[in-house]
Amino acid sequence: MRKFLFSVLLTALISFASGCGGNSASTPVGVPVGGGGGNTLSITVDGGPISGVNYEDAAFASAKICVPGSTSSCVTVDHLLVDTGSVGIRVLAKALGTVSLPVETDGSGNNLNDCIQFADNSFAWGLVESADVTLAGEVASDIPIHVLADPSGGPSSIPNTCNTGGPDDDTLANLGTNGILGVGLEPVDCGEACDPSFTVSPPAGDPYYLCNASDSSCALALVSLANQVEHPVVAFPVDNNGVIVKLPAPTSSTQASLSGSLIFGIGTQSDNALGSQTIFTTDGSGNFTTVFPTTGGQTLSASFIDSGSNGIFFPDSAANVPVMQCSATGSAPKYYCPTSTEGFSATNAGNTNPSTGASAGSGAVSFSVDNAETLFATDSSDAVMQNLAGSNGVGPCVGGVGQCSFDWGLPFFFGRNVYVAIDGQAVPSTASQPSPWWAY
Repeated sequence: MRKFLFSVLLTALISFASGCGGNSASTPVGVPVGGGGGNTLSITVDGGPISGVNYEDAAFASAKICVPGSTSSCVTVDHLLVDTGSVGIRVLAKALGTVSLPVETDGSGNNLNDCIQFADNSFAWGLVESADVTLAGEVASDIPIHVLADPSGGPSSIPNTCNTGGPDDDTLANLGTNGILGVGLEPVDCGEACDPSFTVSPPAGDPYYLCNASDSSCALALVSLANQVEHPVVAFPVDNNGVIVKLPAPTSSTQASLSGSLIFGIGTQSDNALGSQTIFTTDGSGNFTTVFPTTGGQTLSASFIDSGSNGIFFPDSAANVPVMQCSATGSAPKYYCPTSTEGFSATNAGNTNPSTGASAGSGAVSFSVDNAETLFATDSSDAVMQNLAGSNGVGPCVGGVGQCSFDWGLPFFFGRNVYVAIDGQAVPSTASQPSPWWAY
């Protein structure tokens, strides 16, 4: 495993609040997504678990979470956001009901806590706890997961290095989902950068804290790889080298819902062969390059594929792109609002991985952008919006410095099989292109 500090979580839920027009309704729908079987987990884009609130372009799945070793102290949690931009199970404490999981500690009266921060200035805090996690027919036994809940003192008692002052996503109303199923490129959520075997002090952006169980005081902490929040797929006995997100193409630009599959393993069974998919290798940060627009555009070398982003997000200063920002005071301030549907083309290419030297993959992608304010107003009950897009910054990217990312969110997945090969996990027949990589 290479040294890294995995922080793509900041792209998840980038615009949930503005997309749904607020979070005033907070009654859970409570309808299970469905489990699937074998190595295939059912996923659905259905608007989310909050009655009266439409979470557009978000794919959800269910997981069975149990006290390690127990077959009775379990709960099935529906509407976990399927997120290729993060790693690990993160679940609201309230979604666990009466199931009480063992807390990870340092053996000296200190509990391990985790903090995540998002691009919209929101954050989430909670204990690291151990659980058996069942996804379809696969079981990840006794893995660290992140249980989201405020401490007894409330958000104000969360360390300032975690509490951004923005929305506190430790509630269903703010998070918009019962939790996150992080199935990204890395086996754990921080890696060697947070492991005392590889570093001597907590790095900038360290998500881990040890908090005294008696007085609730907290301090940034280094945490071994074995105790970090873990990618559940890595812990499977088989089918543990990656996932495939499989969603069909919508029949129209907007529609009520869409069902697909999250398939575990790459090249391990007859249903997860790589086939003729193009591999896009990533650099040490899990990124590849997007040239946008394809003709005369910027080279955005910090680009990524993120099913946890509910739109396609790119810099609004890209060359040859018309000004499309929605009104800052309207219903969709983070999105684009062209006067008519705009069509674009970009080219993706693999980045050289400094650890493996692998670099491969190139191909053009066409997509369209509709007016987000119109979509939210006229298609307010449709969970699927394949032309939803927004800004992720003003740039420009110059020599790899500035706003250099293109975020291929959930609309990119519609009509594609997107492969996520986990770092350090061998994929059959791809020895010349070691993981991690994307493919589609």
